[in-house]
Amino acid sequence: MTYIANPIYDVVFKYLMSDERIARTILSALLRMDIVSIEVRPHEYPNSQRDTLSVFRIDFAATVRETDGSTHLVLIELQKTWLETETLRFRQYLGVQYQSRANIDDDGNGLPMVAVYLLGHRVGSIEEPVLYVHHEARNRDGQLVTKGLPDPFVSSLTHDSVIVQIPLLRGQVNTRLDRVLSIFDQSQRLEDDQHTLRIDDQLYVGDIEMQDVIHRLVMAAANTTMRQDMNVEDEYFSVIEKRDTEILMRDHKLAEQQVELKQQRIEIEQQQQKLDDQQQKLDDQQQKLDDQQQVIDTQQQLIDKRDIQLRASVQALYTKGLSVEEIADILSMDADAVSVFVQQL
Repeated sequence: MTYIANPIYDVVFKYLMSDERIARTILSALLRMDIVSIEVRPHEYPNSQRDTLSVFRIDFAATVRETDGSTHLVLIELQKTWLETETLRFRQYLGVQYQSRANIDDDGNGLPMVAVYLLGHRVGSIEEPVLYVHHEARNRDGQLVTKGLPDPFVSSLTHDSVIVQIPLLRGQVNTRLDRVLSIFDQSQRLEDDQHTLRIDDQLYVGDIEMQDVIHRLVMAAANTTMRQDMNVEDEYFSVIEKRDTEILMRDHKLAEQQVELKQQRIEIEQQQQKLDDQQQKLDDQQQKLDDQQQVIDTQQQLIDKRDIQLRASVQALYTKGLSVEEIADILSMDADAVSVFVQQL
């Protein structure tokens, strides 16, 4: 067994990828390309600004050889993080690459680019440890278009991506890519020292390029300064994790409060609706009472009108000398009622 420095740490990863041969070995396996040469390119987001950025980023310019022997330049945007971070940050870094005049060739076309993401966390529920995301050109009928491609214009506006979920790097080491990615397998960490991975060096027998990678990581593990830098990263990320935990708890509490407020608003609205329904019932009852009163008033008016007419008729007949009985017979009234009218004359 061999003990190597854990390359998930930025200081180790930077030390590893600063060796041009090793960078070419790792990126050739990841991109499945024949990389002839590679160089680190400057970028606008220094990794020292760790108070706001949790992403380690290295930009490469790689000369790639195709199967027909031709070569061309490809930009490689390599981003590594071992904490979950916003997708917006990755997009911002890519935006810088697209805007940079240094990434435009002599014909005014943007150089083709591949984005590589080494993630120290999982992406949703995706089970594959390595994802290759390619952009295809299709016509309006959905058929794949190959004639005339690749084209500088199309290549300038789209890019392929390689996404590695480090937590899923477990199992047997069979392929070339498996061997390269095995140095990131966090299941091989020592229980009492997460700075160090335990690997089986027999897996790399006969693979000179991978032996160079292992040798460099062994050197990093023996470097006192580098171990101290890893301790600093641990302290930094422990603070970040504590902060993120506090933010998560605060957000969770706020979410609970919002749910409670929403429930209270619903209950208030339900109570208000109940009161509105009760008020509507009262209004309906009052309307019925008003309608009944209107009927009563109308009937009373009719009664009063008939009473006036009867009085007038009794008075006219009584004045002509008719008796109470005669008036009652003529008007079809009760004699006692006629007597009451006569007495009031």
